[in-house]
Amino acid sequence: MAEDRFQRAEMLLGDEGLSILKNAHVAVFGVGGVGGYVCEALARSGVGHLTIVDKDTVDVTNINRQIIALTSTIGRPKVEVMKERILDINPGAEVEALECFYLPKKNDMLEGDITWDFGKYDYVVDAVDNVTAKLSIVEEAVKAGTPVMSSMGAGSKLDPTLFRVVDIYKTEMDPLAKVMRRELRKRGIKRLKVVYSTEKPAISSRTPGSIAFVPPVAGLIIAGEVIRDLISRP
Repeated sequence: MAEDRFQRAEMLLGDEGLSILKNAHVAVFGVGGVGGYVCEALARSGVGHLTIVDKDTVDVTNINRQIIALTSTIGRPKVEVMKERILDINPGAEVEALECFYLPKKNDMLEGDITWDFGKYDYVVDAVDNVTAKLSIVEEAVKAGTPVMSSMGAGSKLDPTLFRVVDIYKTEMDPLAKVMRRELRKRGIKRLKVVYSTEKPAISSRTPGSIAFVPPVAGLIIAGEVIRDLISRP
């Protein structure tokens, strides 16, 4: 039987499914509006090993949409706050918090260089905004044979019911997805599971607007896909 905190999940996933999640190692790149809710749902579903990557600190402007953003956490590293939250949800989890940006050939931390091994993860989630980083995360995961899922644009949207899970090459309306499609073709990557919105952006500016009920939905959808993929894997 599962420990009390995961009993309700066990009713849906079964003992075997819960065991798979407990032993799974998921990497989440970006723990902001989308990625923070990915981590939240993975932790509450019993995923036992999480690597979280983000160099940003919590800013007051994050409070409207990010689960880790509170008045009390302003100025703190996002991965530090997220790690504390995950361990408060599940003290038995193992959390590797990497306070760094992920960019190809620029894998630097405050303490020095780190070496990325995408083969050690059971699943990779790309929830970053930088296109160069997104492409590299996907490329390295594909090279390692590790399942990967990416978030497309969640900013400047107001209707959370318009998110869809599709292959990147079936997306439309999303400017970020358009760039990703073009660049992935150049790299010979023929498929990528993504969550994207069919909604036309509500505003157009260099800094996208955001609202409390849109990025979290994208994150929860991603977490659901990751969990179902993990427990259904042969």
